[in-house]
Parts: sequence; C-alpha cells; structure tokens
Amino acid sequence: MSEDFTPKKRRAADWFYSLRDQIVAAFEGLEDSHSTGPLSDAAPGRFELSDTKRTAEDGSDAGGGLMSVMRGGRVFEKVGVNVSEVYGQLGPAAQKAMAARGVPGMKDDPSFWASGISLVAHMQNPHCPAVHMNTRMFWTPHAWWFGGGSDLNPCIEYEGDTVHFHDQQRRHLDPHGADLYPRLKAWADEYFYIPHRQRARGVGGIFMDDQNSGDWEADFALTQDIGRAFLPAFVPLIEARRSQPWTDADKDAQLVHRGLYAEYNLVYDRGTKFGLATGHDPSAVLMSLPPMAKWV
Repeated sequence: MSEDFTPKKRRAADWFYSLRDQIVAAFEGLEDSHSTGPLSDAAPGRFELSDTKRTAEDGSDAGGGLMSVMRGGRVFEKVGVNVSEVYGQLGPAAQKAMAARGVPGMKDDPSFWASGISLVAHMQNPHCPAVHMNTRMFWTPHAWWFGGGSDLNPCIEYEGDTVHFHDQQRRHLDPHGADLYPRLKAWADEYFYIPHRQRARGVGGIFMDDQNSGDWEADFALTQDIGRAFLPAFVPLIEARRSQPWTDADKDAQLVHRGLYAEYNLVYDRGTKFGLATGHDPSAVLMSLPPMAKWV
C-alpha cells in the first residue's frame, strides 16, 4: 500500500478517544441522577483512569492507551471503557492468525497499527442488562480494516428492551445500506454464541470484522455510526430499570449469567486472545470480566 495512512490513523484514534469521553460523561451522569433504590444513598461512582502500555518482544515501547474503570457505583457494579493505540511487529502466532484470515504480506512485513475502544458494563441491578461495545481499526502495510459492534446481555430478559436496543442499531445502520443491519445482526448471533453451552451469550446486537469495502471514508463513517448508536440504545434501558426492586433470586440469576460472560470472553473472544498474544496490558485486556460471578 503506497498511501500514507498516518492522517487516517490519527482521525480514527481521535474518534475512539472522543467516543470514550462521551460515554464516560453519560455514565457518570447516570450515577449522579440515580435518586431511588437500594444504592441511591451511596456516593455516585466515578471512573478511575490509568495509562496502559504494550511492550514489544524486544522490550521496546509499542503504544498503549487509557483504561477507565468504575467500580462499586450506584448503577454500575463494574464498567470499563478502554481506548488504545498500539503498533509494532506481530509475533509468529499473530502473523499466522492474520494470514489465516486472508491478510496479505505477513511474511514480508509483519508491521501493524491498531486503535479502538472497548466497553463492558456489569450492572448493580439484575434488571439492568450488561452490555458490550467496541469499534476498532487495524492497519498493516498491505491491508486495513474496521471492526466492532455492540450486544446486550440481560440476565432477566425484557422483550421491549431487546426491541429498543436493536431498533437503535437499525436506525444508525440503515443510512449505510438497507441490507447492513440484517447482515450484522446475523453475524453477531453467530459470533456471540457459546458452543459448549449451546446458547447465545445474550439477546444479540450487531457485529462486523474485516470491513474493507475499498472506500476508507465510507467504512470509517459506518464505524462511527456503530459507536454513535450505543448511548441511545443502552442509556434509556438503564434509566427505566435502575430503580426496579430485585430479589436474592434475581441477583443469583445475574451472577450465574455472568459466568457465561466470563466463559465466552476467556475461551472464544478474538479480541481477548489477540490482546494477550500481542503483549498488551493484561489488566486492560481482561477488564471485561465481571467483578463477581457464579457457576452452578
């Protein structure tokens, strides 16, 4: 690829950081406005910030990012919103994985650059669904692509919540093509399936990977709208359910469902495997794991 991608990399990374700022502000706003329910008298939660670093195999600096985690809030039991910008040389295992996905030129030049945002929220109230969202851009000297999506993971399912979440995804994707939402929904249903449990992780959402139409601007715009869909899809659900009373049985169901979430992320999730295999900060990579979980 002869084009200098430096400006496009910068635009993509800046967008991911900007989306992070919007989400953090919205989530802290939910904490501030929670006025009824079991934890409403507690201090509102706040995000703790820490820099993350990726270390190359030779010990040199290879980028990093910002980890933002809130624990023990009124509304959020644990939520992380991480952004990263990493680069360097892919190791043999990562080169093999990239080549298997059809990325050309891995043997000739295994250089790479990647940036993205990754979010996972585990809620205090079992009636409030857990959620995951990420968007990312990956570049090598011979290829580039975008990926990401979001999916809803309730332990107690409400049909209206599922409809609202999916409707917001559709609204943001339809301007990019009427066939896009059905395709990305089906992709999410397949990707977030847990084979050894023979069930889905949650009620789905949208997912894409290896998105390269040949038009970088169009693909970047699509990725931005996937990110923009998140807050209007998720926040109204939490506003409606954060004060809903729950029982010990509800909390138990939440902990069991979190076990499913942990199993999926540790066994199947491509992002978790890539982050650990390429030397990124393990605390940031494993941010998605719930604070407490239960297996029966």
